[in-house]
Amino acid sequence: MKKAIEVSIMGQKLQVKSENSDTYISKVAEFVDQKMKEVQQSTKSVSSLNVAILAAMNITDEYLRIRDRKEQKNKALEQKVQDLVELIDVQL
Repeated sequence: MKKAIEVSIMGQKLQVKSENSDTYISKVAEFVDQKMKEVQQSTKSVSSLNVAILAAMNITDEYLRIRDRKEQKNKALEQKVQDLVELIDVQL
């Protein structure tokens, strides 16, 4: 069941409805808030929309890099498994 939790991002209070725990939602909000503050400090932008867009791009970049690394590791692991299966087949 969804419940509402209030979070603060860049000084803006937001009501978030989620089935996740309050702790998890707070953790997500803190992460976004931190990323937005990092962008604001590095760009000196006063537009909260620009800061939000750049923070979203940074978060997406991190996510995509992690996803790509995971996919590469999975492919390498699949290849090793296939190689082992072939080695076993040859030995039988």
